[in-house]
Parts: sequence; structure tokens; C-alpha cells
Amino acid sequence: MTVDTAPTPEDDTGFDPNGVRDEDGHINQIWLDTLRDHLANEASADIIEMMAELHPADMGDVLEALGRGERLALVQTLGDRFDYSALTEVDESVRIDLMELLPNADIARGVSGLDNDDAVSILEDMEQVDRDEVLSALPTFERLNLRRSLDFPDESAGRRMSTDFIAIPPFWTVGQTIDYLRKERDLPEEFYQIYVVDASYTVLGTIPLDKFLRSSRQTKNEAIMNTNVLLVDANVDQEEAARDFERYDLIEVGVVDEGKRLVGVLTIDDMVDVIHEEATEDIRLLAGVGDEEISDSVWDALKSRSTWLFVNLLTAILASSVIGLFDVTIDKMVALAVLMPIVASMGGNAGTQTMTITVRALAMRELDRRKINRLVFREVMVGLLNGLIFAVIMGVIAALWFRNTGLGAVIGMALIVNLFAAGLAGILIPLGLARLDIDPAVASSAFVTTVTDVVGFFAFLGLAGLWFHLF
Repeated sequence: MTVDTAPTPEDDTGFDPNGVRDEDGHINQIWLDTLRDHLANEASADIIEMMAELHPADMGDVLEALGRGERLALVQTLGDRFDYSALTEVDESVRIDLMELLPNADIARGVSGLDNDDAVSILEDMEQVDRDEVLSALPTFERLNLRRSLDFPDESAGRRMSTDFIAIPPFWTVGQTIDYLRKERDLPEEFYQIYVVDASYTVLGTIPLDKFLRSSRQTKNEAIMNTNVLLVDANVDQEEAARDFERYDLIEVGVVDEGKRLVGVLTIDDMVDVIHEEATEDIRLLAGVGDEEISDSVWDALKSRSTWLFVNLLTAILASSVIGLFDVTIDKMVALAVLMPIVASMGGNAGTQTMTITVRALAMRELDRRKINRLVFREVMVGLLNGLIFAVIMGVIAALWFRNTGLGAVIGMALIVNLFAAGLAGILIPLGLARLDIDPAVASSAFVTTVTDVVGFFAFLGLAGLWFHLF
């Protein structure tokens, strides 16, 4: 039997205009324009209808797509219907700007009842005075939990953890625990394991839900609990915690304070966000753009980029000064000026390849002494072999281009020297910066580029001068 269904209304672009996202996953422009019209006309009922049942992630993208005044109007129109967890889905600059516009009383109502980690991510961006005012308006228990989390260092496991977890004594039976879970109203919305603790909340073991549900009601919790438990210190960096999730394939892990007492849990959804944030941060730092975001203003982007551009200017001047040492040599053959950028560019790209591999390995804590020695040897050999390969290719091209065999030999030898130096610099510079407790993702690029430029120019022009002098 065939059942006919009414076709979904679509416009000529091929996607449902009633949906918030188009076929590419972006905010549907027709939907967004409709929302903007309703905001301009203060059509509250239509706005509420459009935003009803919207996921916080979609709500966050909508907020980023709207202008500054439109965001405020949307939040104020929705009132208590606005899910403040959407603020954890937007760029930091958008979140801070919106919260500066909202009254603290509204923020207090919004964060009340949110998961601890979501509330902390919102409150930590506020000025201390405003934060204290918001916290003072919250219920006592919730306020104390949030203050405790905010006392942990920035980007620590304590800031990321949820304080909602299930802890039971070891002498309870499975049946007692099930009865407790059925009767207790204030339970986490989702949980993956049960924590067995003593009177001081020291973790004795954990019970995965699959094992728990397969056990008889008469079985005591201590008989089925896993005693080999991995726990995370609340003060440890969130990136370290995320690395544990990746290494041991975790879904949830308990967080303990200095006294080894259970204070919260980290779950895989939070760690996915951490991994994404840390990877994004490293990419930005390698490019010298700091913590810049798409939603930042022109002034913020300018401040983020100008510092490292100034450093690059100084290093470029250093490279140019090397060229200046060989002005007489360049005057003898204009072809040298044509070929110089090739040597520097090849060295710069090769150095960047090695540097990227090294910085990632350092970030993932993959390097020990044995691996470092192996990596240094590998990258030096790769640089040397690449130098030989491209020396032959570019030497032949230069010789045919300028009808000068000697010039082909010079640029070939220069490429060997520079690609060898690039491989060495690309690994030793990040390792040296890490040893000095300087983030290699921040400073490596400028130093590696400087080395390859200086070595490339010096090798090429120096060998050319020597060649002209001898022949």
C-alpha cells in the first residue's frame, strides 16, 4: 500500500524555508530575514513561535548571525524562554558583548538551573563585581557550587566539570541503589557510571551502568565495583584531561580536589569541545593571530595580528641585511635577484612542514628522549634528501633558463644547505622554546622563517660570490 504525503514546501533554492538551517548546514537566510522582520516589527508571538524548540547550538548560530541590537531584542523578547546555554555556543566576543547589555538580574535567572559547567563558562567572562551580583541572586547550594568551580584555575578540569553525579556507599545493594534512583528527583539528566564513595566522598570504585543493570538486586555494590579507577585532579589543565579521554577511550571520569574527594565529573561531550578549542588555539597561534574570532571587530583583529607582524618585520629586515652584504655580487649578475626568492621560499616551506609536525607532537605530549632523537634524525635526513632532489631539478632549470651551468650548480648547492637547515630548525627551535617554557606554537614560525631566510640568502649569495671569484 502506498501512502501519499504532502510535499514539504520548498522555494526555488531547494531547501525548506521553514527550517533554521539550509542544505549546507548554514543558517537559512530566508528564515533569518523573516526573524529580522519580526524583530523590527516587535512581533513577539511570531518570534517566540520561530524560536520554540530550537536547540541551543542553533540558537547560538542565530545570535552570531544577528546584529548587536537584534541579539538584545531577541533575548529580551524571549524572556524566560531564552535558554542561556546558547551563550556557550557563541564566540566569546559575542557572549561578552551580549552580557554587558543584559541586566544582571536577567543573567541570574538564566544561569539558574543550567548545568554547572555551562553556568561557569558564562560567569567566568563577567567582571568580578557583576559576577558577584549574579551569584548573590542564586540559591545557596547552587551559588556555593559555582563559587567552588570558579575558584579553580582558568581552563582547568574544575572549570569544565559538572557537579551533578551519583555517589553511593559500598554497603548498599543493587536493589537499594535502584530504589534510590527511582525515588530521587534531583539526579543528573544523563550519567554513564555510578561512583562508590566512603563517608568523606573518597572514591572507592565505579560501576558502569551496563554491569550495574546486569547484577541481581541482592548484590552489594562493593562486589561489582571497578577498583582500578582513573580520576582527574580538578586543578589539572583541561587539555591534560582531554588527553586522558583520548588515551583511555573514556566517556566519563570523576574529578577530585586536593583532598582526593569527589567534586564533579567530566564527560566526553565537554572534552570534545576542549579538543576543538585547543586545536583551534594552536592553529591560530601558529599563524600569529592569538585568540582572534570571526566575530571580532576590526580593532580587535588589528591588535591580535600587529604584534607578530612587527616581529616578522624585524626578522625580514635581518634577512634583507644579509642580502645587503652581497650587493656587489648581485650587481655582477641580475639573475641572482631572480633566483633568491626560490631558495628562501623552499626553505621556509620545508621548515614549516617540520615545525608543524614538531609542535603537534609537543602539544600531544608524544615526545620522549628516544622519540626526539629519532625525529631529529628523520627530519634532518628528509631535509637533506629533499635538498638533493630539488637541487638537481632547480639546478637544471636555472642552467637552461640563464644558459649558465655554474649558476645552476650554485642554486643547487644552496638548496641542499637551506633545506638541511630548515629540517634542523623546524625541530630544534620548537624543542628549544618548549624547554624554556615558551609556547612553541606562538613563537616557532617567526624564528624558523628567519633561519631559513638568512641561511638561504647567505648560502646562495655566498656560494655565488665564491663561484665568481674562483671562475
